[in-house]
Amino acid sequence: QVQLAESGGGLVQAGGSLRLTCVVSGRTSTWYAMGWFRQAPGKEREFVALISRGSSSTEYTDAVQGRFTISRGNDKNTIYLQMNSLKPEDTAVYYCAAGSRSSYSSTAYAYWGQGTQVTVSS
Repeated sequence: QVQLAESGGGLVQAGGSLRLTCVVSGRTSTWYAMGWFRQAPGKEREFVALISRGSSSTEYTDAVQGRFTISRGNDKNTIYLQMNSLKPEDTAVYYCAAGSRSSYSSTAYAYWGQGTQVTVSS
């Protein structure tokens, strides 16, 4: 059984930075493609970033390209999302997810964390 636990969310002013952490337990994260998704109030959950199973590739939604960076820790069981130049529209609950293949679709990910709140004030 794979378990994911996110941390690192909080309140930050526009232009600031946060680093989200996702700890993977139960199986090494390199078995999975790892994704970050977010859900704002009243909106559907949306793709933010992913890193492939072998960490050979990363992909981002256009809205965060150049500002966010997804990476896998040296221990292979930690996934990070470095978020810079944050904007009020980045406010959402951020979720870490693990799946057997890289995908922009949330349905491709079998395992999810509980989420961490990110709030960006203007």
